[in-house]
Amino acid sequence: MRALLLSPELFLAEGGIARIMRLYLKALSTIIGSTGRIDSIVLNDNPGYDQRLARYTSEPLGEHIGCARRKVRFMAATFRLARSADILICGHLHHLALAWVAKIFNPRIKYYLVAHGIEVWRPYTWLEQRALLGAQRIFCVSEYTRRQLLRFHPALAPTRLVVVPNTLDPYLVPNRAAAIPATPLIGPRILTVSRLLSTDTYKGVDTLIEAMPLVLRTLPLARLRIVGTGDDLPRLQKIVQQLGLANAVHFTGAITDEALQMEYANCELFALPSRKEGFGLVFLEAMTYGKPCLGARAGGVAEVIHDSVGQLVAYGDIPNLAAGVIDLIRHPRDPVAIRHHVDTFAFPIFTQRLAAALA
Repeated sequence: MRALLLSPELFLAEGGIARIMRLYLKALSTIIGSTGRIDSIVLNDNPGYDQRLARYTSEPLGEHIGCARRKVRFMAATFRLARSADILICGHLHHLALAWVAKIFNPRIKYYLVAHGIEVWRPYTWLEQRALLGAQRIFCVSEYTRRQLLRFHPALAPTRLVVVPNTLDPYLVPNRAAAIPATPLIGPRILTVSRLLSTDTYKGVDTLIEAMPLVLRTLPLARLRIVGTGDDLPRLQKIVQQLGLANAVHFTGAITDEALQMEYANCELFALPSRKEGFGLVFLEAMTYGKPCLGARAGGVAEVIHDSVGQLVAYGDIPNLAAGVIDLIRHPRDPVAIRHHVDTFAFPIFTQRLAAALA
């Protein structure tokens, strides 16, 4: 079998789509085996070999092309390699029209789409509708995303939409046998990790800050730590100043993987009250450390967080958000049960699900 994988990004950024597309590449290497070949085309990544690529590929890897955001190069490479491919997996709806056109010139190719979340929660253009109808299958990261696709494109055959939940990168999963040194705790730590972009205010970091005065009334030593950076940082810092929270809210900026591991290990709970998460991979990352999670009752988050591992609240409901934080600190969830929940999303299970969906 010869496969072609189209990705928006793999290594240029550390967003959720980039992380999961790396794991699609790794899973395909396992599924195809040494008798096949995988070609990879990445729109935004720079040309050349990235050393991290070795973690996610094996012998079947053929060409790997980074297009440095050059759309013409991305299109040309796609049409060239699709001529000899048996399957094409498209990592974003924006690129699916290329797969549809490629099938005109190679009728035997089967193409698939990975539907991550908000990019498919909307009405589709005529070309997108045609391309979606031609997909062999659509891999939806959650049942919520699957329902949204059917809502906006009722002509799609429901049997072609398969839920393939996201998975954790096995290289980033902590070694449970190795203890991460703890730092002295002044009070309970609430951790959030997110892009701080003006286009991503739906993540709800501002509402988490606004809930802190209510949290501090009950837990005066509580501290909120915000990991991430972006152009929305000044607005968020202004909210902290206006609420007089300088001693209770700390922005870490961008940090290393090792520092992030320490943040996860030393927090009491993880919170990201976002209203547009297609899945919520960051919650699983926190759960690998046995930490309970608080999220908004929106999107696909309810398929990741349940009462045994955390709590859900209505998006934007500041009093209930504060109450949820207080409850999780006062009544922590069982770390063993949390880690057991994470195991159901392990990479080998993801690979099995993907292989079954490709069959």
